[in-house]
Amino acid sequence: MTDLASAILAAPSAPPLRLVLAEDSVLLREGLIRLFDEAGFVTVASYGDADSLLAEVDALRPDIAVLDVRMPPTFRDEGVRAALELRRRLPSVGILLLSQYVEGTYAHELLAAGNGGLGYLLKDRVASLDELRDAVTRISAGGTVLDPQVVRELLARRTDPVAALTPRERDVLGLMAEGRTNAGIAAKLVIGVGAVEKNVTSIFQKLGLDDSGSDHRRVLAVLTYLRH
Repeated sequence: MTDLASAILAAPSAPPLRLVLAEDSVLLREGLIRLFDEAGFVTVASYGDADSLLAEVDALRPDIAVLDVRMPPTFRDEGVRAALELRRRLPSVGILLLSQYVEGTYAHELLAAGNGGLGYLLKDRVASLDELRDAVTRISAGGTVLDPQVVRELLARRTDPVAALTPRERDVLGLMAEGRTNAGIAAKLVIGVGAVEKNVTSIFQKLGLDDSGSDHRRVLAVLTYLRH
């Protein structure tokens, strides 16, 4: 055996990546732990909610945090809020978001807050163990891994969202910018309040204003309109 071959055999192998996991579904959580184990990673702790993970993550110092987007108590954006907090407290920890849905607003917020080491995959579209292993490995190296559907959603947000509004929706949004209530808008346009509410809901959807429970979508819609 050559000296080079002996040195390679004698060199210690890199320790496996250490993961923490937050997923409220017990079956999915246990299934992910098994998958990560088969992929050669170590899940050092798993939780059913984001707050429990945040309470212990400083002591665990994992390489990667894997988080569902929607978890208790509100099932809105707990995983993303936890990811943003992790970025603030432990910027070296990679983050992999797993979701059943394309949450474009949340993905944009997290991407804007970080410099790599981030992944956003849709649960139903992770096709193989190799794909999962590759994603975690790339994130740990500082890369960004995004599901193609997430990329399409983010690219769509780069276009002018106000241009997608109908003339009636533009009228409603303009009156919202004047500070009118739904009842006031209905009186001005001589339509029912129910019709105004449908237009407002459509405006929120077209402007990509998801109900996060924290931001006032009406204010954000008006700000988008005023910047147009």
